[in-house]
Amino acid sequence: MNILAIETSCDETAVALLEASGTDESATFKILGNALLSQIEIHKQYGGVFPALAKRAHAENLTPLLHAALKEAGMLTEAPQDISEETRAKVSEILAREPGLTDAFLLFLSTTKHADIDAIAVTHGPGLEPALWVGVNFARALSVAWDIPIVPINHMEGHFLASLASCQGDTLTVESVKLPVLGLLISGGHTELDLMKDWLSYELLGATRDDAVGEAFDKVARMMDLPYPGGPQISKLAERDRETQRENPFILPRPMLESNDYDFSFSGIKTSVLYKIKEKGTLTDIEKEQMAREFEDAVSEVLWKKASRALDESGAKMLIIGGGVAANKHIQRLFTDMIARDHPEVTLHIPSRDLTTDNALMIGLAGFYRARRKEFKKDVTANGNLHLA
Repeated sequence: MNILAIETSCDETAVALLEASGTDESATFKILGNALLSQIEIHKQYGGVFPALAKRAHAENLTPLLHAALKEAGMLTEAPQDISEETRAKVSEILAREPGLTDAFLLFLSTTKHADIDAIAVTHGPGLEPALWVGVNFARALSVAWDIPIVPINHMEGHFLASLASCQGDTLTVESVKLPVLGLLISGGHTELDLMKDWLSYELLGATRDDAVGEAFDKVARMMDLPYPGGPQISKLAERDRETQRENPFILPRPMLESNDYDFSFSGIKTSVLYKIKEKGTLTDIEKEQMAREFEDAVSEVLWKKASRALDESGAKMLIIGGGVAANKHIQRLFTDMIARDHPEVTLHIPSRDLTTDNALMIGLAGFYRARRKEFKKDVTANGNLHLA
């Protein structure tokens, strides 16, 4: 099954082509084409993602990325094509919200032969709704033009399932999955613990009550006058301080560490950082390293404590960490060490860096499983607040 995947939930525009085969229990995904453009430079001046600019960039990037992904896959055949007036009218109607996209897409259709694609997988939530709509409408327009069914994909399910995949060269493999699987999904917009008891069936165990962990990283970075995106900057300073093994004068709270649930709260840590910076006035370079380390330590400890408790009480056989913050080196080290010490019977899965950030590969991977169940839909809508469970 050839899956075309589209991802536009936030500030990455991504299109991928996967050749997928297998069953729920054992599946292989050959990466045929993978094209992605990040918008970090566009949003850097705002210290965060500016939705209107994200929407515009997605509209500008999608057609060139589709062209690039098809070319990489060896599935791009350029030749003049007749497009009926009915098709033109339908495509124009679907893309009415994206006027900059319509002309480029119609030109693409008029110069490119129908590719051998069995299904289109597109992120329809959660995320920034204006950004999501661009990808959804692009998928709908391509579906009409090339008569390919669409399967709408939950962005968080993409992160969850991609975290089960092993990557070797241009091939992703999902096998030997031991149910139930506990998923810790941590990103700029989400922090949650989900339990997959049966394949593709999820139960939400707990979530953040305020800031997502990635959001907290970025906000603390801004307090410390670090450039956007702040998470990698905090981690870089924290690693530098760990190498020195200096005594750390900063102590931050670990909110909800002992609460009798699986929920998180990171606003208290963030506020504590703010007060300590105000007390100091201006942080020296060394103090920035020490503050970054204590913040990262505090966040990581809370994440581990909640996940460990969920492992004890859920009977999960596997733990996956997905989402952009899963790329954090300290979190990876801590979880690897603590799993080996406290839960040696549990298998830990952390995806490769390319699969932690927003990407189309994870959408194609989830799309295969949903397409196997014939979960196709014509009237796909974007939902910025879509939940996994």
